[in-house]
Amino acid sequence: MPKIAVRAAMIRASVLGPLLRRLDETGQADALLRDGFLSREQLADPYAPISLARYNALFESAATALRDPAIGLKLGLAVRPADLGPLGLLFTAAATPRAAVARFSALLAALQGGTQATLQRQGELTLWTYRIDDAAIWPRRQDSEFSMAAICKLLQATAGPGFHPVEAQFEHGAPANTAAHERVFRAPLRFGQPANRLIFANADLDRPHGAADSGLVTILERHIAELLQEPDDADDFVQSVRRMIGVNLGQHKITVEQLAAGLGLSPRTLQRRLGASSTSLRQLLREHRQAMADLHVAAGQRSQASIAEALGYSDGTAFWRAFKSWTNTTPSAYRRQKSDI
Repeated sequence: MPKIAVRAAMIRASVLGPLLRRLDETGQADALLRDGFLSREQLADPYAPISLARYNALFESAATALRDPAIGLKLGLAVRPADLGPLGLLFTAAATPRAAVARFSALLAALQGGTQATLQRQGELTLWTYRIDDAAIWPRRQDSEFSMAAICKLLQATAGPGFHPVEAQFEHGAPANTAAHERVFRAPLRFGQPANRLIFANADLDRPHGAADSGLVTILERHIAELLQEPDDADDFVQSVRRMIGVNLGQHKITVEQLAAGLGLSPRTLQRRLGASSTSLRQLLREHRQAMADLHVAAGQRSQASIAEALGYSDGTAFWRAFKSWTNTTPSAYRRQKSDI
């Protein structure tokens, strides 16, 4: 099954601060860093870029080594604004929760590449969506739960301890024990979703919690703009379309008109630019579905119906037919093949 080709994405070393502090407490930091081809010298500079894949692998390895499958969730609550560099400080300088999350999402590339974060209004609610673009970076439960818990912690630190989402959605399957998730998010939980999402009431996001520090905001935004000028090989047009597909799949029907509007283009311009890159929306959508189907079917943790819903198919039968056309085998047979490897 073909894989989506994604160039190496990077993340600032400062994000590993909470995890490194926890590993130092247990005495396992050096061994896990060595196994992950990372060093303290690399992490000494908070601005140093490290591989997003290695960062994710270290998080997953730490969960196994410490026998704590909820370590990402717990460490998200330990995040300090400085761990997120100037983005963390900018977050705390906003006048409303919406302004904080909107700035963070728009400027996330200064902290972490190869990742999509968006804020979308839907009626009386607003959806914050977060996902790593590269489907090959899997499993990634720890990063997902760390990021979502960190956003909630930062919002509570500025808007008050009573601030919480109305629902939390996760792209990974449900863990055996969700008690920690219930304590953190204090909202209904849904697992096996197309992406990680926090859903907020508009009234909560728009409630002022203080005056914005305009001078600090100006300084931080200028500094972040300088960081964004650094080369980012993953940030090209086709990758932008892939990210839009990942954000919207399973929530809306993917159409040229819808994605073009999200990218600020006309449908004709979107098609022309994709054609110039020797691809099309249909091809990118198929590649994304194939890559995600490969992961979920091989993992064997989700029903065929739930995979179909996450990938935007009308029902399990439509997904079954599509999967068989890609692989010349059925999802159940494919899962058995993978388990025998």
